[in-house]
Amino acid sequence: MNPAVPLDRVFHALADPARRAMLERLTRGPASVSELAEPLAMSLPGVVQHLAVLEQSGLVTSRKAGRVRTCQIAAGALQPAEQWINERRIAWERRLDRLGDYLAGETQMEGNER
Repeated sequence: MNPAVPLDRVFHALADPARRAMLERLTRGPASVSELAEPLAMSLPGVVQHLAVLEQSGLVTSRKAGRVRTCQIAAGALQPAEQWINERRIAWERRLDRLGDYLAGETQMEGNER
């Protein structure tokens, strides 16, 4: 399996505002599908489809007890995305630091020419 696939699934899941709202709600603790659907302007089948995307990405797990499906955030699920973003942030900070050093050197050279 391509190592980028799980990361792609996480970013795809995070791309939708309804799914981000569901995740935000789940940060406060487990919730039933009905509880997750309550603040959203969509049908229950629509919410279930969004939850399927969240589960396929590994961000959410669910369990069924009787007729109630309860969802919760999967521990550590955002870690690969966080690591990917952090690696890019570090690379850009290094580039910007080198640019700053270069510009500071250019400014010093201009000052010496006067």
